[in-house]
Amino acid sequence: MTELFVTNFNPNFTGVSATAAGVLGVQQRQFDLALVGEPLPDCPAPVSRKAAITASKTPPQGRPFAIWHVRRNPEMRVAIWARDVLRRPIRIVFTSAAQRFHSAYPRWLINRMDAVIATTPEAAKYVPHVRAVVPHGVDTKRFSPGQDRRADWAALGYGGRFGLATVGRVRPEKGTDLFIDTMIRILPQHPDGVALVVGRAAREHRAFEQELKARVTSAGLSDRILFIGELPPEKLPALMRGISLLVALPRYEGYGMTPLEAMASGAPFVASEAGYYRAFSGAGTAGRVVAQEDVAAAACEIGTLLADAALLSEMSDAAVARAREHHSIETEVAGIAQVYEALWQNG
Repeated sequence: MTELFVTNFNPNFTGVSATAAGVLGVQQRQFDLALVGEPLPDCPAPVSRKAAITASKTPPQGRPFAIWHVRRNPEMRVAIWARDVLRRPIRIVFTSAAQRFHSAYPRWLINRMDAVIATTPEAAKYVPHVRAVVPHGVDTKRFSPGQDRRADWAALGYGGRFGLATVGRVRPEKGTDLFIDTMIRILPQHPDGVALVVGRAAREHRAFEQELKARVTSAGLSDRILFIGELPPEKLPALMRGISLLVALPRYEGYGMTPLEAMASGAPFVASEAGYYRAFSGAGTAGRVVAQEDVAAAACEIGTLLADAALLSEMSDAAVARAREHHSIETEVAGIAQVYEALWQNG
């Protein structure tokens, strides 16, 4: 019988989806588990919420209860209903990455979790019931360097001899405008470079996206700063293998996986002081971190790296090594498993 239910109720493939998929890909070799809700790449076919609740009626063999691992408000709500109203023998584990206080409703939900896993020491300050701090890891088999970065970039078909990218929703919180302003400063000095904005704008941010495109047109860079929309998850590893630098300049980020995915693929990063980026950077050996909203500093760091091929190559090697040694998905899964086992042992 199923001992672990991992929920994914969002039909869109978000950063939370990506972290859940990476963990589940490893966990399916360790636990008798079920994915509940929406499908995730390279994961078991999902079951419905109703089927999961039905399957939770009795404890799995050898366990006092099943565990539901949730990551979003609707998932917490359904799990609480199953445990407290339907009296299913389950315990609920929630992963929290937010580095700020939750609003009232999420706080109410989180207070009813049996265990909380925080992704960073900073995130642990904002939630109760923290059993462990377990940073997210990257799948270093899925994200890995190719043999020839220039050829990998050319194969993507975006033009130029090398590429830079920012990956994430197009909106002010993600700093898409800061990326555009930085590229407008940098690209005239590097005529062989092309910059990609990878991600979609929600309806409420489409005017923001159009304003950014107008800014690019005014700078005469429409053929070198490309808005390519959201990529399906199976195409993201090829993108990361092709780019020379990942640029992430959010105004807020709870954790931030894209620099890790780039590092594992051999692309260093330049990022703002947000998320867990400074820990990823290895004191500047794998990435560079600049102050919030400091376009000049970001452009300076990017310019330095693009002007020194030996330094960029050295950082590429360091990024791969750091991702594999300190931020692998296997390390994350092992930390999560310890929380599960503690619950099963102690209730």
